[in-house]
Amino acid sequence: MNRREGEGCPRRNADAVQDRDASANPSSPVIAAFKVFQQELDTKHDKYERLVKISRDVTIESKRTIFLLHRVTSVPNAEDILNEADVKLDAVRQKIGQIAEELRGEDIFQFHRAFTAGIQEYVEAVSFLHYIRHRSLISLEEINARLVFMRTEKGSAEALQPGGQVLTFQVTPSDYLLGVADLTGELMRMCISSVGNGDIDTPFQLSQFLRQIHDGFSYIGNTGPYEVSKKLHTLRQSLGKVEDACYALRVRGSEIPKHMLADVFSSRTTLLDPEEGVV
Repeated sequence: MNRREGEGCPRRNADAVQDRDASANPSSPVIAAFKVFQQELDTKHDKYERLVKISRDVTIESKRTIFLLHRVTSVPNAEDILNEADVKLDAVRQKIGQIAEELRGEDIFQFHRAFTAGIQEYVEAVSFLHYIRHRSLISLEEINARLVFMRTEKGSAEALQPGGQVLTFQVTPSDYLLGVADLTGELMRMCISSVGNGDIDTPFQLSQFLRQIHDGFSYIGNTGPYEVSKKLHTLRQSLGKVEDACYALRVRGSEIPKHMLADVFSSRTTLLDPEEGVV
């Protein structure tokens, strides 16, 4: 028995030596192939992390723009607020230009999860500004038309200018839908602010607009992206709160002082959804 074990030992030892030599030999084709794989994965991971950081900046600046736009209901000159929001969104677009530069020559869907949150927030901010100015919903084509950049020699993406290499970024339909779904929450907050400032016309305009958005999402149903169907519930809640405010204004608006309308509306929405409150 010991001899049979000894007969197999030379073969096992030879295999072990061969494996050790292969691992130690840098010219081995297996090692060379895996080094290539390592470099590709490291490059992809580094690009992914850069996109996450840029997307975080896009999200932060877009949120600041949205907070700024909510002031239009309480200032005498709303155009100054809108112009300042334009400047902020121009800076956000420069960040998106950096995303476009990172994605140049790449498959966008390999890195989509890295920047989708920032793009959705940008769509929400842009559509909010567009609604305040035009009382309508901005289209996906209008959003993408402003995401055209010129690639400079240093590799940075700047606003489109004559000459140079043109670089574009296309917002995906799913990101557009998700951004519009988030817009409904901002419009509901705008309704509350308008009621608090004694504006009884804006809530009825918002109610009709939100109803149109809700009908549009209803056409999509379960055929759209999974995230869209999840946000449809929140959209319905926002619509219900705005319609509830319109009901209170229509039925009791004449008997309630304007400075108390916001308190009445807030109490009604709390009774409607005590756990969520105003979103």
